[in-house]
Amino acid sequence: MKVTVVGTGYVGLVSGACLAEVGNDVLCLDVNPEKIRILESGGIPIFEPGLKEMVARNVAAGRLHFTTDVARAVNHGTIQFIAVGTPPDEDGSADMQYVLAAARNIGRLMTDYKVVVDKSTVPVGTADKVHAAIADELAKRGVNTPYAVVSNPEFLKEGAAVDDFMKPDRIIVGGSDEQAIFLMRALYAPFQRNHERLLVTDVRSAELIKYAANAMLATRISFMNELANLAEKLGADIEMVRQGIGSDPRIGYHFLYPGAGYGGSCFPKDVKALIKTAASDADLDLKVLSAVESANDAQKQVLARKLKQRLGADLKGRHIALWGLAFKPNTDDMREAPSLSFLEEVLAAGATVTAYDPAAMHEAQRVLGDEPRVSYAKTPNETLDGADALVIVTEWKEFRSPDFDLIKERLKQPLIVDGRNLYDPAFVRRMGFDYLPIGR
Repeated sequence: MKVTVVGTGYVGLVSGACLAEVGNDVLCLDVNPEKIRILESGGIPIFEPGLKEMVARNVAAGRLHFTTDVARAVNHGTIQFIAVGTPPDEDGSADMQYVLAAARNIGRLMTDYKVVVDKSTVPVGTADKVHAAIADELAKRGVNTPYAVVSNPEFLKEGAAVDDFMKPDRIIVGGSDEQAIFLMRALYAPFQRNHERLLVTDVRSAELIKYAANAMLATRISFMNELANLAEKLGADIEMVRQGIGSDPRIGYHFLYPGAGYGGSCFPKDVKALIKTAASDADLDLKVLSAVESANDAQKQVLARKLKQRLGADLKGRHIALWGLAFKPNTDDMREAPSLSFLEEVLAAGATVTAYDPAAMHEAQRVLGDEPRVSYAKTPNETLDGADALVIVTEWKEFRSPDFDLIKERLKQPLIVDGRNLYDPAFVRRMGFDYLPIGR
């Protein structure tokens, strides 16, 4: 099948590469010429395990192409995926300008039947707006070219996006046009050979499913973070609590790990957007989600607070070793990362920081700019020299089994603030450390 993907971010590039991997002829469009230059030269503009190799393989096979030519992109695919950004607007709602601009381009240039697929995370009602935008452009041209708009939300975890696309838990397709549904079933058939994973819904339900899924996961995280804070006060161990409640099949173990708060491109934005949609479109106050958001904002201050409780509120002259910058492992994404909240707090208190992250240091330098109080090390152990404490923000695998003797030798004092509960408290404390995990 001929497929066009508009946007080469996480969703667009992963979707395009995976669809090409199963034999489709895919053309990815981006208006950013630098992104296209990187892709055409064999690189990728994001860090995602397995993606670079998949892109290279399908480019070499002639199944995956890149362009900045909008007319070429609209002409190419019968199926047109819109996978552009929907950043939060000033009021917390999703900014739809890029989605609607893509839709208008399709309407302005299409000459035959198209299935326009909303792949970006968009508010309920977006498909209607996309449909209207295309209809408006066709009316301006005085033509009546047939088309359909469907919602096909993505469920890709950064750091595991390729596997999530190739082996989906579920495929949601929202729409009512029979031809469009037939084509979407054919497109996704290679990804569900052993059993049916595709659920067809009305378009508005499909749009709400994506927000509901992310809001539920964010709720579990904030709930566990609040329980962890309570466990700490009561002298309980949140890890034992997690195992106890996770063994209940109605609850399960997923997303029950307490930490330094959630971040990334999805959860913070989607929780805000769902709260805003409920208030503006339905006159509803989503009290639970408002509390989830508030709890997460507060949790991002926990690591700095623990550090100050040991070293004092004034951190002038203090130097901190920081392990982890990305909002989660296996990505270089710094959007809404807890590390940024921590850095803001400790820098304001006068500290300096040496940081290490396996993938996100270049992105951190871009985000933080020329911040003289933050330096970057080539290895985790290089951060330790002369540091008053080690603070762990991201649970990269290489942090899980460190040389504690070396850490103790190189730190000024044996203080570890662990925002991801990587270590056994009894073991680390027997090693002579002042160890401050979350809820233990």
